[in-house]
Amino acid sequence: MDYQSPNASEAMAEKPKKKWPLVKIFVTLILTILVFSGGVAVGRGDINFKGLSLSRGASTTTKLDYGSVDYLYSLLKADFDGSLNDQDLLDGVKGGLVAATDDPYTVYFNPEEAKIFNEELTGTFTGIGAELGTNSDNNIVIVAPLSGYPAEKAGLKPNDIIMAINGETTVGMRVDKAVQKIRGPADTTVKLTILRDRDKPFDVSITRQQITIASVESSIDGVIGYLKISQFTNDTLKLTKEAIADFKTKNVKAIMLDLRGNPGGYLKGAVDISSLWLDKGQMVVSQRRDGRVVSTEYAVGGNSLKGLPTVVLINGGSASASEITAGALRDNGVAQVVGEKSFGKGSVQQVQNLPDGGELKVTIARWYTPKGSNIDKLGITPDVTIGLSDEDQKAGRDPQKDRAIEILRSKIQ
Repeated sequence: MDYQSPNASEAMAEKPKKKWPLVKIFVTLILTILVFSGGVAVGRGDINFKGLSLSRGASTTTKLDYGSVDYLYSLLKADFDGSLNDQDLLDGVKGGLVAATDDPYTVYFNPEEAKIFNEELTGTFTGIGAELGTNSDNNIVIVAPLSGYPAEKAGLKPNDIIMAINGETTVGMRVDKAVQKIRGPADTTVKLTILRDRDKPFDVSITRQQITIASVESSIDGVIGYLKISQFTNDTLKLTKEAIADFKTKNVKAIMLDLRGNPGGYLKGAVDISSLWLDKGQMVVSQRRDGRVVSTEYAVGGNSLKGLPTVVLINGGSASASEITAGALRDNGVAQVVGEKSFGKGSVQQVQNLPDGGELKVTIARWYTPKGSNIDKLGITPDVTIGLSDEDQKAGRDPQKDRAIEILRSKIQ
C-alpha cells in the first residue's frame, strides 16, 4: 500500500500539543512493525503432531510488555484516515510476533490460512500444483512442481524464484501469503514472474485447476518394483503396502524408490516408509536443539522389503520427509541414493491449535540422519550424482532412472 504524508505544519496546526503529525505516527508504526516482523517467508515443512515440549532456557523474558502496542493502537484509532478492522489488527500483531523469530518455517495462521494449510496435507486443493518455500536470501522459490500438474507443464523448476504474482512483488511476502495469492478458482489464470539462474526474469501465465495428489504410484519393470511417493500424507503407508503386496505376488527382486519432487509432509510417514526396509529399533532420524539430541525416531517394524536391493532417487525438489527417508535408508546400509542433491529442508515443526481456529506452526528442532549428518540447508548428496536436463525431459529420457535400473540389475545378478 502507498502512503502519502501531509505537510508537517498542516498536521500540527489543529492540535499542536495533543496530536502527533502523521509523519511521526507513520515512522513509529514502521519501527514497531520492524520489531515484530524481523522474518519473512514461511514454508510448510515436516510436521510433528506429537506435542514435543522443549525448553531452550531463560534467554527471553517470561512476559512481554504490550504497553507500547496498546499505545500505538490508540494512535491509530485517533489519527488513521480510514477504517480499522480489529481482527485484522490482531492477526497482524500475532503474525508479526511470530515472524520476528526470523525463521522461515515458524508461522501464525489465522483460521482461513489454517484451512488452506491443512488442505495441502490432505492432498486436495485448487491451484497450480507446486510446493513453495524460501531460499537463503528469503526469496520465495519453487521447492517442487508436482508431476502432471499446471506448474510442471508450464516449465517451472525447483529453486525458481517467484519475483511477482500478478505483477505484485513478493519482496517481504510470506510464503503462506504467496500461496493465497496463487490459489484461486479452477480455470482462472495467475501470472508469475520467474527468475532462474540469474537470467533475465520472465512471465509465466498458469491456469489453475483442482489438484488431487495420489501420494503413491507403482509399476513393475521385469523384476524391479517402482515406487513413486509424491508426498507423505495420511494414506501413504496404506497405498505403499498395497503396492508391495502386488510386488510380492509378481516376484519382484529389487526396489526403486522415487522421491524426486517430493516436498515432504508428515514425519510419521517418513518413519513408517523407512520401517519397510529397517529392523525394528533401527534409527530413522534424530532431532537436535541447541546441539543436543532431544528426540529420536526409530523403525517401528513390519520390514516387508528388508533384504531387497534398493535405490532411492532424489533431486532438488526432494525436501524434508523425503530427505529423512533417503538419509535413513542410506545410513543404515539398505539403499543407494542416485540423482541430484536434495533441497535441504531439515527442521521439524510442531502445530499448535489456537482457540480461535488459527494455528501456530513452530520450529522445535533440526533433523540429523542416523550417522549424524545435518540435513538443514545442506541436503542429501547422492552416492551417484547424475542430472536430468531439459533436453532429456523433452526427449522422454530419464538418465537417473536408467542408472538406478543398471545398479539394481547388477545387484540382482
